Amino acid sequence: MKKRIAFALFALVPLHAAPAMSYSQCVALAGRDPAQAQGEALAWQNAGGGAGAIHCSALALTALKRYGEAGRKLDALARSREILNPSDRAALLDQAGNAWLLAGQPQDAMRSFSAALGEVPGDLDALIDRAQARAALKDWTGADADLGAALVQDQNRADLLVLRASARWALGRKEDAATDILRALELYPDYPPALVERGQMKYSAGDMAGARADWKKAASGRGDAAEEARQNLAAMDSAPGQ
Repeated sequence: MKKRIAFALFALVPLHAAPAMSYSQCVALAGRDPAQAQGEALAWQNAGGGAGAIHCSALALTALKRYGEAGRKLDALARSREILNPSDRAALLDQAGNAWLLAGQPQDAMRSFSAALGEVPGDLDALIDRAQARAALKDWTGADADLGAALVQDQNRADLLVLRASARWALGRKEDAATDILRALELYPDYPPALVERGQMKYSAGDMAGARADWKKAASGRGDAAEEARQNLAAMDSAPGQ
């Protein structure tokens, strides 16, 4: 079960802006030179930069691929007295969870996403992201539940249908998984992630020709799913007896 994790910018206004630095300047610097931005953000924080400085530091740490540090900083900020609005706390907690996922720490991600949902129950992004964390922990029942709740809000999300199909297949609910894939392909014919997932289902069932057909169709496109399809085809071609 795969999902690209995006670490989005959170438009947090600094609570105690210092004259030498502003939030927008710090974020722009994090995009150009994250190492320098990290140093500037820490200095700004020490000068009273408050939440804006802390958040900019987390963005710089993320750009530096120091994901675990970013996750800790974001989670602590979300739970601090600086952040009073529940939607702001939820947004920060969701970002923290994504940082934990990038750090390969799904259990910490689960806690942050669950806390985000405690702030804003039913938040679509947090539900989807928590499903990803649960999948990483092989909690397929939990992933299925979160994706089901997300699909209640938007039943035409082909990407979520593919993710839920993966969870349901892992649970042994093969007919339900196939139904989700069929629905995804009805929404978007030749949707590469759905074709890759259906190919994997066919391969597991011993339908090598069917798997190859789906993967060949998916491989003609672009993106992660197309690359996965090409890798699957290469593995099939190199397998004994092929």
